Amino acid sequence: MSGDDDSSGWQLTESDPGVFTALLQTLGVPLIVDDLYSLDSESLAALQPLHALIFLFKWIPTPENAVAGTYDPDFPGFFAHQVVNNACATLAVLNALGNIPSLKKGPQLEELMTFTTGMDPQTRGLVITSADWLREAHNSLSPPSAISLDGLGLPKRSEDAYHFVVYLPVMGSIYELDGLKPHAVKHGVYDESGEGWLSRAREVIENRIATYPTGALEFSLLAVRDDPLSTLESELNALQSAGKQSEAAELVVRIANENSKRERWAFENSLRRHNHIGLVYNLLVALAKAGKLEPAKETAKNVMKERVEKAKTRGEDMDED
Repeated sequence: MSGDDDSSGWQLTESDPGVFTALLQTLGVPLIVDDLYSLDSESLAALQPLHALIFLFKWIPTPENAVAGTYDPDFPGFFAHQVVNNACATLAVLNALGNIPSLKKGPQLEELMTFTTGMDPQTRGLVITSADWLREAHNSLSPPSAISLDGLGLPKRSEDAYHFVVYLPVMGSIYELDGLKPHAVKHGVYDESGEGWLSRAREVIENRIATYPTGALEFSLLAVRDDPLSTLESELNALQSAGKQSEAAELVVRIANENSKRERWAFENSLRRHNHIGLVYNLLVALAKAGKLEPAKETAKNVMKERVEKAKTRGEDMDED
């Protein structure tokens, strides 16, 4: 979950596949993360092999007895509590990676996983969030916070909190690993045939989404999957060697799309790492010198007023701050 208090230096992270994939690369894990816009069979099949689903949702306090599924205090896998704010994205990733059998890991992650073996979830969470290298990797993909409004006497406003959890199969059952809950949540066994664990996971996630008001959009879904590039390239080489140029041409397009996606992720991550305050400041100075700053400010105010009025007609809470 995100927040300003008790963050211990952890910064907010976006729900973006490029951010999560870059984190996996830092951890030395040969997986990627893709957006998942639908839970239909075709969308899920296109991302196989698929190891876990990371779910982002608007966090709403609920009574302990209202939890869906069943707490499993004897959960046999890897589970860490979230003990500081803003770390839930990385905690969700580690809670997923720690339960994927025979997964290749980088040396730092391997050492961290080994060191926390046998620890209870609370202690494991404390150890993980105390790892400087992991916090730095997490923060390197967060937009820089260069402007502080502290000390200006502005009224405090409560903001919506969002939280990451992970759903994945462990020993024949579907589990929800939420670092804010005392135990892993078991959502029952799944049938190995057909879609396997994804069929049960779809049901659980759709039921959770159904608890929100109709039309609510306060969630997103990400898929943790094998990196398809190496497999596609091997298939392409085989088809080209066999002289099957038509099938090879289709793979060339798919590989080009995958590479284009990675280039876009790299560019977007470079923007996240860059502090644009100096650029904005110099643009404002240039506008002021040209006598265009005040007109631009008035135009912006009018546009904002129009947005506020439109929001009010839709019954939404919005002000001009």
